[in-house]
Amino acid sequence: MAEEMFFTIYFFAISLLLTVRVSSNLIDYSEIYQRNVSLELNPGLNSSLTSLPPGVGLLHARALGNNDTLHYLLCSLGAPALLLVHTNSKSSKVEVDWPAFLSTNASGSLRVTPENSVLYSNALVFTRLWEYSDTNDTGEPEHLPASSFFQPYELQNFTWRDMNNTLDPTAHTAMLCGGDGSENFSNGSFCLKFSAFDSVAREKSWPSLLHNANSSQVRVWLDGVTPRDNKSRFSLELQAVGDTQPMTRVNVLLSIDDEYTPSIFKVSQWVSLVNTTSPVLSYAQWKPVAYRKASPLFEDATPCHHSTPVTIAQRPPSGLVLAYFKGEPHTTGLNITFSIAGDPFYNTTNYLSWTVLIGLGSPPVDSFSPLVVAIMTVGLGTPLLIILVGSACVCVRKKRLQPQVYQPIN
Repeated sequence: MAEEMFFTIYFFAISLLLTVRVSSNLIDYSEIYQRNVSLELNPGLNSSLTSLPPGVGLLHARALGNNDTLHYLLCSLGAPALLLVHTNSKSSKVEVDWPAFLSTNASGSLRVTPENSVLYSNALVFTRLWEYSDTNDTGEPEHLPASSFFQPYELQNFTWRDMNNTLDPTAHTAMLCGGDGSENFSNGSFCLKFSAFDSVAREKSWPSLLHNANSSQVRVWLDGVTPRDNKSRFSLELQAVGDTQPMTRVNVLLSIDDEYTPSIFKVSQWVSLVNTTSPVLSYAQWKPVAYRKASPLFEDATPCHHSTPVTIAQRPPSGLVLAYFKGEPHTTGLNITFSIAGDPFYNTTNYLSWTVLIGLGSPPVDSFSPLVVAIMTVGLGTPLLIILVGSACVCVRKKRLQPQVYQPIN
């Protein structure tokens, strides 16, 4: 009996250790390095020689690593765009020929030097905001007739407010807000909030995307815009531009953990790959959810979905893309559609927000949270504990009831 009890205890201890070990392995402790992040607005501009048109700005975020540098450039010349450039130099810098850059037809007027230090570059451009009348409440614009769509808002024609008023060098953030000057935008705006990161963390506000030192974030929102129909819904058109390997496919990952983004068990990743088996070069990552209020509650979440990426023949109308990329870069595009059938229409709150992470290398992957790991450990360990206690009780009871084989000698 003692031997049986020993093996039961041994089995329980080993099983519990394996449970904790496996659960802890599901937590990603990689990429804990840091970068030194700094922001500057309109690098190299001499305001006495060159004046910027109203609303035009170029934000440069420099993320310095141990032996490399990430350059993020957010520009409001034409359609707003975020350019990511990775170099193998700690001294690489951005050079802008401002007169040529502002002419919007001079390729090479923006460079990252030394040019031979550039390892990879890619740009994400916010090109159009589509509005459509979802009369039958399908939430599927791809199946609607062309007559359901209003004239799109061309973001290249928007007038943007001065980024200098929203620049926060300490938090590494800046905001770009504007409108097209129409009555629909008289009391509303379309905004982009850029954030650069120096380490691994996640924001407290939903969708609480996990970021690392190789990523940046853009939060997009539409606030106070007057819809053109009582049943209006919106889609956002995005285009990705790259010299050799643009983002061409969207992978959708599943999870059983929704602690950080309640009710959402998926993450979508628009990735750049050499081939299907190669490592990811860059990505745009998002949770398929938008929010109908600036400070949302659970009921303010609305699902969103993306279209299949398609190849686009011409460059997007972005001054940043035209200035940086030479030759004919590769361009792909997709739409992010907000809300699904049965969800409230835009006019219920006149607000929508959506967040996307843009970065270099493989996207951060949400592992099981400590809460889920604890639940798994307790859930798997408790039955083993019950078996152990039950076996011990049975052993003790059998020992007490076992008859004595030998009788005492008087």
